[in-house]
Amino acid sequence: MNFEGFIIHHTACTERDHQEEAWDFMILRDGSVKAAPSLRHPEYIHICLEGDFNLEYSLMDFYQKRQLFQASKIIIELSRRYEISPLYLFPHHDTCPGINFPWNALVIYPAGGYH
Repeated sequence: MNFEGFIIHHTACTERDHQEEAWDFMILRDGSVKAAPSLRHPEYIHICLEGDFNLEYSLMDFYQKRQLFQASKIIIELSRRYEISPLYLFPHHDTCPGINFPWNALVIYPAGGYH
């Protein structure tokens, strides 16, 4: 599979096409991960975070930060497996996960360790 990158969602999204069936990975508030039986989209891997992530990182609680860390681990593993740059992260929509989403918190640099 030749994926172009990752699409990031959050469950606070109000878009009509935002359905659970569209996600490949759901990261729950407790940090656990639900994975689809197979990757569902030919171009992008979809990752959804439970809750509202339209916040600056410094305003997030422990649980949200843990969810972001889990997403980072998924992104780096899938980046290696499918030879995708872990920097190819895209929002689902302008409002999902929102303009205040802390994109830098998702970046793990493979050569230099964690951010």
